[in-house]
Amino acid sequence: MLWVKAFHIVFVASWFAGLFYLPRIFVNLAMVAPGSAAERDRLLLMARKLLRFTTLLSVPALVLGIWLWMGYGIGRGNGWMHAKLAVVLLVIGYHHACSVLLRQLADGTCRRSHVWFRWFNEAPVLLLVIAVVLVVVKPF
Repeated sequence: MLWVKAFHIVFVASWFAGLFYLPRIFVNLAMVAPGSAAERDRLLLMARKLLRFTTLLSVPALVLGIWLWMGYGIGRGNGWMHAKLAVVLLVIGYHHACSVLLRQLADGTCRRSHVWFRWFNEAPVLLLVIAVVLVVVKPF
């Protein structure tokens, strides 16, 4: 079980690293001056590659988490686990929102400002803090 838990933590940390950085690329994309096609194309390429890599990292994180929950019964029937699962669903939703925003940025339909993306970038930090507190402190 400790191996599963260790690799779950590694993949979750890696997944979140991507979720922390991807919106930073969005900030830069929102700030690209009109006519800077090379810069825009470079940032879009970086964002697409990071999204793909982050998505690949999310799969083992989720599979290993389900294995710990279902296979080893970690947190089963506890209130903190229900709250953590809700946080996981929010993280998956955030990840999906990143892919939608990237599509909008790529096709030029996104009207969000760089300031909005700076605030959007704070959500995964809060979600990670909440998830870690729930798992470590088990407040309920």
